[in-house]
Amino acid sequence: MTRPGFATNTGAMGIRLEGQTAIITGAARGQGAAEARRFADEGAFVVITDLLDREGEDLATEIGSAATFRHLDVTNQQAWGELIEDVLDEKGAIDVLVNNAGILVFDRMTGTSQEEFERIMDVNCTGVFLGMQAVSDVMKQQHSGSIVNISSVAGLQGVGFQFSYSVSKWAVRGMTKSAAHELARHNIRVNSVHPGLIDTAMLEQFTEEGFTEPTAHVPMGRNASPTEVAELVLWLASNESSYCTGSEFVVDGGLSIA
Repeated sequence: MTRPGFATNTGAMGIRLEGQTAIITGAARGQGAAEARRFADEGAFVVITDLLDREGEDLATEIGSAATFRHLDVTNQQAWGELIEDVLDEKGAIDVLVNNAGILVFDRMTGTSQEEFERIMDVNCTGVFLGMQAVSDVMKQQHSGSIVNISSVAGLQGVGFQFSYSVSKWAVRGMTKSAAHELARHNIRVNSVHPGLIDTAMLEQFTEEGFTEPTAHVPMGRNASPTEVAELVLWLASNESSYCTGSEFVVDGGLSIA
């Protein structure tokens, strides 16, 4: 028996997010693009946002009428406000926000500059804060919404060679819990996802930095495809996870327990 307000997956396309509007940041390629495709498959209208205009526009064209592309600097509060206003004018609601945009650098506490540290925090941390803040009033008025913040396994561990990145991803984890506590009474859920080694352009940076076999540390012995992360994000966006908030969901092949 299905509980009222709790959707079960029937296996049919266009069911789990039918009629919903979702904003995904950093969605022009990689993991964000996989999320955009899956959301559209399941009935959502997807607002693809990124700084990569050509890739974002190409993805929106590929998806078709279920998607649009908007240039967005996630560190710019005014740009967030303009985006929200435009989406509301067109669709009348914002049901899902996926804070996916992020940048990775390899640095150490004793060797990084204040400017570089602040640059990473601006995108990976402040960008998430501004996104949650931008959609919160809309979702409060709707008395519904799901926010999914993409953190990392680096937000669960201490990573000495990714100092600024790790700090930013721990911050995302903490912000998620605090925001979930504040917004729960408005029927808005906020959860974090912690991916491990995913086959995206970001993973190529490990090889460039001399980490030739990062998968050797993964108990499952392989990297994940972006789609494997997208399936988890889709579940959190949907009503199938209707009683989940303030939680962290790990998709890392066991990397964080190794």
